[in-house]
Amino acid sequence: MASIRREIRVAAEPASVWDALRDVGRLHERLVQGFVTDCRLEGDVREVTFANGMTVRELIVDVDDEHRRVAWSVLGEPFRHHNASVQAFTEDGGTRLVWIADLLPNELKPQIDAMVEQAMVAMKRTLERNAGNV
Repeated sequence: MASIRREIRVAAEPASVWDALRDVGRLHERLVQGFVTDCRLEGDVREVTFANGMTVRELIVDVDDEHRRVAWSVLGEPFRHHNASVQAFTEDGGTRLVWIADLLPNELKPQIDAMVEQAMVAMKRTLERNAGNV
């Protein structure tokens, strides 16, 4: 199984970062502006449209306020398996975000790895801009 792990530091208060992260139906507005262009939430399933035109349906597995962690799973093709999470940690007056994803088939790793990298850049930019630190 392919695994991806990325970390970034964000110059924004952990409470405001968590508030945006836990708002799972507004990714395109509050978390990854420009990377995600639309997000529609129906119950525990969200449909996400990316800037590259790709659309996926994701099951929201958990929104954990105690640990500031959101977990989700992409439903259906092209994945046989997908689970991911982003967790926010307090760090030196800012926030450290850790994104972990596990997926099959392994051949999708380069594509998803590149998307996670782009998402992290968008996340940092969006969160810091919304915090007034850019």
